[in-house]
Amino acid sequence: MSIEIIKIDYSNRQHAADLSFLMNAYASDSMAGGKPLSDYVIKNLAFELSKLDHAFSLITYVNDKPAGLVNCFEAFSTFNCKPLVNIHDFFVLQAYRQAGLSQLMLEKVTDIARTKNCCKLTLEVLAGNNAARSAYQKYGFTAYELDKATGVALFWHKDIT
Repeated sequence: MSIEIIKIDYSNRQHAADLSFLMNAYASDSMAGGKPLSDYVIKNLAFELSKLDHAFSLITYVNDKPAGLVNCFEAFSTFNCKPLVNIHDFFVLQAYRQAGLSQLMLEKVTDIARTKNCCKLTLEVLAGNNAARSAYQKYGFTAYELDKATGVALFWHKDIT
């Protein structure tokens, strides 16, 4: 099995097509809402990401076929006064799960974050997504907690559209 993890060139047509293919598969998965992406998102995602200096994405190819995707955004830790990388989307196609790709993908993100002098990686994961939680814990991720008395951080959102 040949595995290659590359940083996406958003202007590359094949990379853009593979990005949209994998993101649509991810969005259609029950752990990501179970609804395919709109035609607008499929058509414009790579172009819109290309406008963001703080975004980078990785595609994992297995035997030259798209198998996994990571979309990341650089942010800033005010407590550490250093940049950080937030893993916003992380997905491996069902056919390639249990092949160790998640650990390789996380290592590649870590390597990139280190070159940017980042202090940490962050991500969100659904409480019921046991497979993803297990992969993240295996890599060393833990729930964010400053003090046991105040508990772990919760990820909240509010739609404004």
